[in-house]
Amino acid sequence: MSQGGEGRAAFRLKSAELAVAALFFLVGAILMYDSARIGFGWQEVHGPQAGYFPFYIGLFICISALINMVRALLLRPEQNKPFVHVGQLKMVLAVLVPSAIYVTAVTWIGIYVSSILFIAFFMRWLGEYPWWKVVTVSIAAVAVFYVIFEVWFLVPLPKGPVESWLGLY
Repeated sequence: MSQGGEGRAAFRLKSAELAVAALFFLVGAILMYDSARIGFGWQEVHGPQAGYFPFYIGLFICISALINMVRALLLRPEQNKPFVHVGQLKMVLAVLVPSAIYVTAVTWIGIYVSSILFIAFFMRWLGEYPWWKVVTVSIAAVAVFYVIFEVWFLVPLPKGPVESWLGLY
């Protein structure tokens, strides 16, 4: 077992390489499709159309992804080492899942309430701080962010129903 491994492999190198290559191929294909939709040719008078350069960037991304897929498929079994162990993946997901929920929540309840909940969640769940510290720090941090962005820099950030109720719009 490698350092920080905690048991069996969640993903091996080959499957990780194939998944990332497939994701990049999809991005490149979308880029090429949309560039073809808006036009990717060369006009004699005006030069390149709007999708000319993005199309070829997408093409290069797709070609690179295919090369990486072939290289992953040709990986010998002794080279197919664990990419991430189950324990490591759990630690990554412990941060990734709440972060994704936070980003989604910003659109519905605003950045300030979402940030209070996000900071409080991590302080209590991972840090195991007492509730009085969790409440104090999460509200104080968001109040500082509000003053810096909304008052000093005059940068409006996404607000939700609570900010509207408090008259902070």
